[in-house]
Amino acid sequence: MLAEGVVGRALQRGTVRCVVTDFRLFAADRHGTVDDTPYGGGPGMVIRPEPVVEAVESVRIGRAPVVLLTPQGRRFDQQQAERWADMLQRPAGDDAGQLILLCGRYKGFDERVRELVVTDEISLGDFVLSGGELAALAVIDAVVRRVPGVLGRQESADTDSFGPARDGRLDCGWYTRPPEYRGLPVPAPLLSGDHAAIEKFRQRDSEARTRARRSDLSDDA
Repeated sequence: MLAEGVVGRALQRGTVRCVVTDFRLFAADRHGTVDDTPYGGGPGMVIRPEPVVEAVESVRIGRAPVVLLTPQGRRFDQQQAERWADMLQRPAGDDAGQLILLCGRYKGFDERVRELVVTDEISLGDFVLSGGELAALAVIDAVVRRVPGVLGRQESADTDSFGPARDGRLDCGWYTRPPEYRGLPVPAPLLSGDHAAIEKFRQRDSEARTRARRSDLSDDA
């Protein structure tokens, strides 16, 4: 999936770089075993600390953030995507230019992985996936598209929901041809050619949608 779409084009151009590291390469046995039964009993398997910590240490540059994808993490949002996109643009150093995402399976990682290498924990929401890979792909897409030069027009991302042009609100509705379809016309301001009136209409629509659908993001909240 990384080879497709916006992220794929950014990788092809060298705007960003993505390296996938398999924990199994750091397993102690020839079978590539990385999980074991939990101490104290219980269902499921737990990923051992040694291959994970050693995998992170093999790729980490300085104090680059190591982010665990987990339902127990804080909620990932656009502001965090912006911060990480900004970090990736800075020259590589002790705390810039690299972001490491840890994707778990089974019952998750041995808790010592958190203590030894994890610097942050992110969740996409209050639900559980079979593994962290899908969550990592979502984070990568959200971050990479905010890196300058990735999109054809940066304004496209700025006017998205939660973007700076929307002051963190939801985006407005968008229309294209035909001017009327099944009795539903395009709002008149969008056909006026008056750019100030168009932007005013879009801002008002953004505010109304936010109040109706995500009141927690509204200025009135």
